[in-house]
Amino acid sequence: MEQTRKEEEAIVLDFLQHGYPFDKTPGYKKTAIAQCIGTTRLTLLEAVPKKDVFLKTNEKVYIGDGKRDKIHHVNGKLRPDRLTSSAQSELKYVIEKLVNENEKKYVDFFNKAQPLTTRMHTLELLPGLGKKHMWEIIEARREVEFTSFDDIKKRVKLLPDPKKIIIKRIVSELEGKEKYSLFVDR
Repeated sequence: MEQTRKEEEAIVLDFLQHGYPFDKTPGYKKTAIAQCIGTTRLTLLEAVPKKDVFLKTNEKVYIGDGKRDKIHHVNGKLRPDRLTSSAQSELKYVIEKLVNENEKKYVDFFNKAQPLTTRMHTLELLPGLGKKHMWEIIEARREVEFTSFDDIKKRVKLLPDPKKIIIKRIVSELEGKEKYSLFVDR
């Protein structure tokens, strides 16, 4: 995947104008918090918006180096168990949107995935893919590389929806349920 370790942009999953409700800090010292997911490495992040900035759910914000218009600073990575219920409910929709916007990146995963060990292939880490589907994908991509999710579906018989497989894997990685991270920077 990409070699950059820092996110440039993030999508707001939840905006807490008065900070976390369980935070014991006195009200006048609390700062607003935005729970976000990076658009490139899919990193869960906690960001602090600039004073008097109101963020909307699903809003894309710049968090990279240099001048930021809405975010003051990023506190750091956010553990999945710290996501608010609103952020958790938005997560799958935002991931689906990001997968749709970056379809080529995820189709390339099917085109370029390599064996992990002599007995296991990276493709087998995707939910619902076993050895049979893995070999069908490898044979089909030898003929000609896949161009889209629809192309994968057409050429690999009885394969579950490849876009849904990718989304399911990303959600599972974000929840910390996976040993190997294929798409998420933890």
